Amino acid sequence: MQIEKIVVGFLKENCYVLTFNNKSIIIDPGAEADKIIKFCNDKNIVGVLVTHHHFDHVGALKDIESYFQIKEDAVIPDFNYEIVYTPGHARDLKCFYFPQEEVMFTGDFILKGDIGILGLPGSNKEEMMNSLRKIKKYPGTTRLYPGHGEETLLNKEMANIDNYIAQR
Repeated sequence: MQIEKIVVGFLKENCYVLTFNNKSIIIDPGAEADKIIKFCNDKNIVGVLVTHHHFDHVGALKDIESYFQIKEDAVIPDFNYEIVYTPGHARDLKCFYFPQEEVMFTGDFILKGDIGILGLPGSNKEEMMNSLRKIKKYPGTTRLYPGHGEETLLNKEMANIDNYIAQR
């Protein structure tokens, strides 16, 4: 699977394009629909996934759905992934885990060196704690692709996760 990143919007949100067997999906079309469409124009876009519905992750969603004639979170053939519900930063936050590649798209749940902000409407500390405990069952070699900033490895974030849990 090929993973490409497009940074969009004033909050520098990561929009990802995954390609496998000449089919592509978009994850978190946060802003700048024209930029995403231009980047994807030579691809066979078959779906779009959204980690959560904060404006900086869905700002271009309607335009992307309309242009490519796709629907959010519809069943996407040829892509083997697990939906991991990880509320805390947002009530509807979910990660997408691709077990064959050991990659996970985390939105704003886990960022490199940090976890998602909890002071926003809809955030919940107890749910975040449960989600952090849940994520620990995945292989430490899982590569995390966050909604902002650089990718990281789960085992590199484990100490930060453990410290956060211990402090609460």
